[in-house]
Amino acid sequence: MALRQILKDGDPSLRKVSRPVTKFNDRLMMLLDDMQQTLAESGGVGLAAPQVGVLRRVVLVDTGEQGIIEMINPVITHREGEQEDLEGCLSIPGKYGIVRRPQKVRATYLDRDGNECEIEAEDFVARIVCHETDHLEGTLYIDVAERMLTDEEMQELEQKRGES
Repeated sequence: MALRQILKDGDPSLRKVSRPVTKFNDRLMMLLDDMQQTLAESGGVGLAAPQVGVLRRVVLVDTGEQGIIEMINPVITHREGEQEDLEGCLSIPGKYGIVRRPQKVRATYLDRDGNECEIEAEDFVARIVCHETDHLEGTLYIDVAERMLTDEEMQELEQKRGES
């Protein structure tokens, strides 16, 4: 396993549409393992392959209790409800925006062995699934944010985090 560099906003790879995974081989296993390590080191809750410079339809989603789910060629098949909350991104460090996302989503995907799987996610995990699958289309949360936090709001947020 190796730690991969997370690309930052402005890198053209983040704005490209990712290609489907067609080969379940050693290269894919290495990518998944490297992404697991990179996500763990970053302190984030999700990571998409384009963020590490690989234009393939692969995302990791940290569900909390169930751990990290590896989603290959994910497709959101159902969206329900609405939620609005703060969102950030490992590729846009130090910035946050208010983003409207579905309250619940259902998605199909393949696991690392090529098995068909489905996830039903709500609340924060639904937000992560949407955020990460957006990366596969070259979309960043700043493209869909209702608004970005001001410098004053960012300072306030940092103070609150420091107190907890």
